[in-house]
Amino acid sequence: MTDWHDDILENCLETLLDYRGKSPPKASVGIPVLSAKVVKTSGLLQPIEQKIAFDYYAKWMVRGLPHVGDVVMTTEGPMGEVIQLTEETVQYALGQRIVCLRGKSGILDNTFLRYLLSSPSQQNILEGYSTGTTVPGISQKALRSLPISYPPFDTQRQIGILLSSLDDKIDLNRRTNETLEAMARTLFRDWFVDFGPTRAKMAGEAPYLAPELWELFPDGLDEEGKPEGWNFSSIYDVASVVYGAPFASSLFNTQSEGIPLVRIRDLPSEKPSVWTTEVHPKGFKILPGMIVVGMDGEFRAHLWGGEEAWLNQRVCVFQPKDGISSVFLRETIIPQLKFIEDTEVATTVIHLGKGDIDAFKTLLPSHEIMASFSDLAQIYYDKIVLNKQEGRSLAQLRDLLLPKLMSGEISIRDAEKMVEDAA
Repeated sequence: MTDWHDDILENCLETLLDYRGKSPPKASVGIPVLSAKVVKTSGLLQPIEQKIAFDYYAKWMVRGLPHVGDVVMTTEGPMGEVIQLTEETVQYALGQRIVCLRGKSGILDNTFLRYLLSSPSQQNILEGYSTGTTVPGISQKALRSLPISYPPFDTQRQIGILLSSLDDKIDLNRRTNETLEAMARTLFRDWFVDFGPTRAKMAGEAPYLAPELWELFPDGLDEEGKPEGWNFSSIYDVASVVYGAPFASSLFNTQSEGIPLVRIRDLPSEKPSVWTTEVHPKGFKILPGMIVVGMDGEFRAHLWGGEEAWLNQRVCVFQPKDGISSVFLRETIIPQLKFIEDTEVATTVIHLGKGDIDAFKTLLPSHEIMASFSDLAQIYYDKIVLNKQEGRSLAQLRDLLLPKLMSGEISIRDAEKMVEDAA
């Protein structure tokens, strides 16, 4: 680190925009607001519900407009979440409890600054400069005086390019998965919700599926409005349901001792936050590709892409039976879970019970149609899971390289070699 420089943040910044003060007036239609609630280092939380009126934007942003590539960091609630503005997000309004930072040209590269601020060592420094006991925050004065260390500008740019290339690939996988899931859902809806092939036959329209598939679909609808010969049945005809075991919280640890344990809070991120050494007699391990549902608060059918882990109580797994694709099962239970969530009444937190699941129904087509759908649709889910696993590996590599690069422990050349070896 002989060529690294020590300074305070203020001396390395061209711009620091701070939008503290009263909240901007909310609007049902308008420009999205980047608030501390949605800015997360792992990516913006979607959808962004807070908006301000279009004609209020200039008045609210009177302190200055951000540029593409500027770094946005939360200063409170929580503190230290960092993103970099893109062509899209630079057009959003900046909310309270965040700052917008721009490095001096030739002194501090913005992308390097983004990773520097999110590195474990700099996060520890941020925490040391914060105030407040219940909700820690950092003042603008303290932020300006924040000590930082940085290498020559060209090295900063190389570090930023390397780390952002990993994040770009992670984001590409995420967006690809959104497309794959939409394709799987579209196919399911056409065959089993809208009854597209049967309705097209009834209307005398030209086939839009392969001839051997087209012949499998009934020529008309029955009195219930479903394809002839198809029947409604219990969800247990296409799936089994496994419920999590009550692992002892006294044996939970955060030191990676034992096997990861999946709790409801871990489902969105697919990252278990605790481990356990307990081997419960009723324990069940979640595997990639399984459909996992939380039973308290909100009921979402997650296609698990995380590592193998124990299933905790109040979490369940829907397992498709032989000949049933995960796509068919997941798309079948999603609207029924939503109905329970929308209609459940509770004083505190709503709960999904076995009795609710027992009442779930499924539409059963012929075995030939079910098998054909599985052949077409399951490849989407298989690819989604592979993309999630690759994304997790890339994130682990990024998290390994980040503190080492930010401390000068390894050179950019060594880091590039590690990325090449992992490709």
